[in-house]
Amino acid sequence: MKGHAVIFTDRLKVEYMPVTIPEPGPDDVVVDTRFSWISNGTEGSFLRGERINGETPYREGDPWPFPIAAGYQSTGIVTAAGANVASLAPGEWVFSALGRIEGMYEPAGGHISPKVCHKSQIWKLPQGLSPVAASGLVLTQVGYNCGTRPPVRVGDKALVIGDGMVGHWSAQTLEWRGAEVMLAGKHDERLAMFSETHGGKRLNIAKNDLKTQVNTWAPEGIQVLVDTVGSIDTILACRPLCRHNGHIVSAGFYGTESLLDVQQVRFGELTLHTPSGWQQQRMDDTLALIAAGHLQTLPLITHHFPAARAADAWELIVKRTKPVLGVILDWE
Repeated sequence: MKGHAVIFTDRLKVEYMPVTIPEPGPDDVVVDTRFSWISNGTEGSFLRGERINGETPYREGDPWPFPIAAGYQSTGIVTAAGANVASLAPGEWVFSALGRIEGMYEPAGGHISPKVCHKSQIWKLPQGLSPVAASGLVLTQVGYNCGTRPPVRVGDKALVIGDGMVGHWSAQTLEWRGAEVMLAGKHDERLAMFSETHGGKRLNIAKNDLKTQVNTWAPEGIQVLVDTVGSIDTILACRPLCRHNGHIVSAGFYGTESLLDVQQVRFGELTLHTPSGWQQQRMDDTLALIAAGHLQTLPLITHHFPAARAADAWELIVKRTKPVLGVILDWE
């Protein structure tokens, strides 16, 4: 089967190109991709050659992970379903995670059309839900995973480091659970996307001292610290802000700089959570929260590009010539 995909052909080189896709089997679904959501952090680290698979950083001597089909999330319309797929029919809108592809470093990717996916990689969209809103479901689920890992009581204070998409969805999830959240980042335009209507706070740490502001906001300490930027130094610097028996959620990609001083974490009897990847139940729960309006995705989208202009989208993300956060590739 022939199709098109967004391919990282080398470090910092992006092409929209024709590709070969395996023929579908009885457990597969074929999807005509309409919208795919770029994961700036994860995909960016592949593009820069910083990792060779989901949780494995590149080390000298490793093979470069190129060419590789970028991404892992999109929405589209079912065009065919295998004999063992009873729950889907042509014409239905679905979210799809990884689709298969030939001739690449990894045999799967996300920014592909048509997309041949195993039925386990497919989620039917609820009636009336915008397919654009659901097109970043895996990444939204990462934020949901971060926000649901630590025990939280109503009114607990939670500090989320990072104003990227995972930071926003972590903060939204914690608010949904009843926590009061401070979202800390370095971009005013991103921080402005986080509402302060439920006791939340926004903090630009490029302009304000983090410890001073947190101590004023939470004089008894924070119950939850979520790091979405991938900084061990930030975790250790914020550790004294945590309450006794508090919780640290580590969600960034740390590359080869991932050594954590466990003795410091033990001080205060803190619990460390290390969410990763996606699972069926978490995806189901996340999709339900998007459909119910508890997790907001559309407000985080700043740009749309035709899929054929994926290289331009990545130039914007890498060079940041304009403020950018959520970027959608349109395949119609």
